[in-house]
Amino acid sequence: MKMTKIVPIALIFSYAISMMPGCGSPQQQVELSWPPPPDQAHIKFIEILKDEDYFPRPLWQRIFGGLLGADPAKRLAKPYGVVADATGAVYVTDTILGAVVVFDKTEQKIRTIGDSGQGRLAVPSGITANDSLLFVSDSKQRRVYVYTFSGELKRIMGNDTLFVTPAGICMDETMTKVYVVDSGKHCIHIFSIDGTYLSSFGHRGSDDGAFNFPTNICIRNGKIYIMDTMNFRVQVFDSTGIFISKFGSIGNRPGFFARPKGIAVDSNGNIYVSDAGFENFQIFNEQGQVLMYVGSAGINTGEFGLPAGIFIDRKDRLYVVEQSNSRVQVFQCLH
Repeated sequence: MKMTKIVPIALIFSYAISMMPGCGSPQQQVELSWPPPPDQAHIKFIEILKDEDYFPRPLWQRIFGGLLGADPAKRLAKPYGVVADATGAVYVTDTILGAVVVFDKTEQKIRTIGDSGQGRLAVPSGITANDSLLFVSDSKQRRVYVYTFSGELKRIMGNDTLFVTPAGICMDETMTKVYVVDSGKHCIHIFSIDGTYLSSFGHRGSDDGAFNFPTNICIRNGKIYIMDTMNFRVQVFDSTGIFISKFGSIGNRPGFFARPKGIAVDSNGNIYVSDAGFENFQIFNEQGQVLMYVGSAGINTGEFGLPAGIFIDRKDRLYVVEQSNSRVQVFQCLH
């Protein structure tokens, strides 16, 4: 008679525990900062956002989660844009999931927005927020979707006639206007907070005030900073869209750009640019002079895989999205 080998359930649990992240031998927490000691640190690593293991879970959930596999809706696949609200919740657009993945630190869980119903997203890219609403650009559906933080659809902005490829998006500092980068149309569209179209500025070209496939945008201290990606430069405008200055060009060393994507500005006016070609982010002063760079290609902490959108909150925490590493690394900007 052929005997069936029975594996004790305890061995299954033991194996599952050994395969779970953070189980087995304790992981050593290494403090990382840039530049490294003994120089004074200006950037400090805080944490990584990737999947549901970010939040503590009961042991039985971790065991069966390891056996059955993670819920794909509770882990990042190909993230692009990021924003954080005043409660510390982090909202990440994911172009493969077709949703906004929320790391909800109040509820201690991951949830999603825009993956069902009338407000269903297709290819979400840019994301911004005010005190109560999320604004998400969808490059495939050529719309901006507006949700409450809980995920209720409030309105839809734009149409096929206005948009070609809406990408980066941000609010002005008065929280009364929304600025949307249209990468395919090589311009910036401006809306009122209620969704009324106001105006646009820019056209395709390489002269001052023109764009060549711009991707992302940031507004700080009354200035608009736009990542003019295929012109390999940052352009700076006043609040009405009047050109002020520019910096950057294509190159293969610090201070130049290869595949620039995200842009953000800290409270000191320093400008941060993520670059998917260099696999890092660079920091520039207000005059466009490079101060330092952080990172290189890789999967370890402080390394990057196709960095894309970046965001700096009011506490100078820096969020850097990585598309190929499927995660967001969080840093603290020190002064």
